[in-house]
Order: sequence, then C-alpha cells, then structure tokens
Amino acid sequence: MQTLYPLKFKTIYKDKIWGGQKIRTYLHKDFGSLPNCGETWEISGVKSDVSVVANGELEGQSLANLLEQYQGQLVGDKVYKHFGNTFPLLVKFIDANDDLSIQVHPNDELAKKRHNSFGKTEMWYVIEADPGSTLISGFNQEVNEQTYLEKLNSGRLTDILNREDVQAGDVFFLPAGRVHTIGKGLLIAEIQQTSDITYRIYDFDRVDDKGQKRELHTEEALAAIDYKHYDEYKTKYEPKKNESVHVVSCPYFTTNILDFTESTAKDYSNLDSFVIHVCVDGAYTLKFEGGELEVKMGDSILIPKTINHVSLETTGGFKILESYIE
Repeated sequence: MQTLYPLKFKTIYKDKIWGGQKIRTYLHKDFGSLPNCGETWEISGVKSDVSVVANGELEGQSLANLLEQYQGQLVGDKVYKHFGNTFPLLVKFIDANDDLSIQVHPNDELAKKRHNSFGKTEMWYVIEADPGSTLISGFNQEVNEQTYLEKLNSGRLTDILNREDVQAGDVFFLPAGRVHTIGKGLLIAEIQQTSDITYRIYDFDRVDDKGQKRELHTEEALAAIDYKHYDEYKTKYEPKKNESVHVVSCPYFTTNILDFTESTAKDYSNLDSFVIHVCVDGAYTLKFEGGELEVKMGDSILIPKTINHVSLETTGGFKILESYIE
C-alpha cells in the first residue's frame, strides 16, 4: 500500500439561496459558474458528497476508499473501531450573504432512530464579520414546547431567541438540540459531526427563484430542541500568540486555535486519532517525514494517524483550527 501523507481534498462547492461571494473574494477559492457559494465542503464522509484526494500519489481516491484500505492507520484504531468506514467529521466554510434559516439538528439517539445517521453537534469559528453582524444561538429565556409553539405560530419566534453580536475570532459551540442560525455578513469555518440532517424551523418566508418556499420541519424539530436557557452561548477563550489555545472539547471533537507568527513543531504521538488543520489566515509549509505540503488560508489538511511529528514553517505567520478526536 502507498505510504500515507497529509491529504488535501477537492473542494465541494454548494450554491445556496443565502450564499454570497466571499468564498471567492476572501478565501480565494474559485466556485466557477455557480451564481453564489453558500458552503464549501472541505473534508467530507457524507455519502452523497464524499471527498476526493487532490494531492500526491493518492490523488483521485475517495476518503471512503482510503478508510476501507487504511482503517486505523488513517484515523486511529480507537476512532476506526467506533466509526468504521465513515469518516467522523465534516469541515465546511460558510458564507452567509443573508440570514440562514432558523434550524436545529437532532442528537445521536434521535438521528439514529429517524435517519440511521449520526447526530449533528458543531462548532463555528468566525473568520470575517461585516459590521453589525449577528447570529442566533439558543434561547434568551426559559421556554417549554408550548411557549415555543405559541411564538412560532404567531410569527414571533425571534422574541425568545438569543441573538449575539459577532466579530472575527468568535467561537460558538452548538451541541445537537440548540436552535441557531448564522446571520447575514458572516464568513465561518464549521467543524461538525458527519451528518447532513437539518430541521428547518423558520425561513423568514423566503422564496426561491421559482417562487417556492423551502420546506419546514416543524413537527420533526419539536423532539430535537433543547428548550433550556443557558447563561453563556459564546465560547470564552483568551487569544494568545505562538501557543496552542484550547477552545472546544466534546465527545465528537477537540479543537484548538494556533495563531503563530513563527515556525513551530507538533508532536501527535500521544493521540490515537487523525488531526485536521483548517487554515483561516496566513500560510505555512507543513513538513513531515518524507515530504512537505504548502498550506494557505482556505486549505483544510487531513494528517493521518501514522504521521506523529510535523513542523509548520512560516515567514508571515498563520492561524489554524487544529481538530482531532480524544
């Protein structure tokens, strides 16, 4: 078998009713003749959109094929035992030129029962935010299903939702069950469980280019929603230069922010997991035994479990989201 190495994948571009141009203008990723690009899928094991390798001797191979071939060598023995031939994380960039629908995702138990799928817990890192941009995460008060339905049916759902002012560098962790939406003017990196199940609650009465409203999932959402009110919805962390800053830990992924002005080395030998680098600013050369790979803003790299030592060589600095499964 071919020796594994850090993998780049061909970007999957998706136009959306709310999508914009920042994928091209800010991240410098060309989505061709699409009218807009609302999402890119950078690393995906979702069956309808499985990523294909874009670099090196494995170019053209699908992530699903690599998992079958390499198993724990690619993702770690513990991860492979748990997830089998499904890659457990989905990495996206999202450009909201308009508000996304208000939505919720089911947890593992509900998703398994209804869809034979994983649930969808996710996190957002805000790469860029237009002045005055906001997003919705959770409720601004204690509610129950009855209160929620009263507000929804009277067109006043947003009265009980928690709206946050947002700026670049903000992090939001969204466990399955949390009602949310990304607001207009935000460019976001998203790391989530491998799932494409969304229950759309409210879509601002929008119509598509054929004059059709998008389907709502009012009934399905009721059992999925976490109606509790929480004191904090934004993830608190202290940004620091030239050290790893931990931001999210959950059973599905751990994510750190590395904001470096200088070169650094990483030792992953204690992890029984693959590692993903999502570059949200700057550039570096990823050096590993047997080769090197140029990484720039907008790139997402999958480092196989078999590579334990890498160095990130930079002249102008970089900022990455580093994710793995503990």
